[in-house]
Amino acid sequence: MAKVAIKWKPKPEKHDYAAAASYLSLTMDRSTAKGVAKKLKRAAMAQYLAKDIFRASRLALLSPANSHVRKDEQRITAQERLSPLLLYRDERNGILIIADGYHRLCAVYQFDEDAIIPCRIV
Repeated sequence: MAKVAIKWKPKPEKHDYAAAASYLSLTMDRSTAKGVAKKLKRAAMAQYLAKDIFRASRLALLSPANSHVRKDEQRITAQERLSPLLLYRDERNGILIIADGYHRLCAVYQFDEDAIIPCRIV
């Protein structure tokens, strides 16, 4: 796909933190996951390249055929602002967990693997 200007909201949406806690509760106990989500709310905004986030997470790129990725690609094309990603450093296992925003990351990557992604990371 051709490179387009990807627009971002200044901070994650409120519901993103609940989604992050829900996802993280699959890999840690619920109270720890909620604690991480609270830390994410207080974390400063940071920026990383899309390709570096993928490499650190060790996740596969989802296809544009995925309905959530397709929806986010349409939002990018329509110049709608996306919510920044929420990231968690799993130091014990040496990987980055995308607590919220995996589909957005995949959509952005389809347009520009060198895109700078705003995020909060703990």
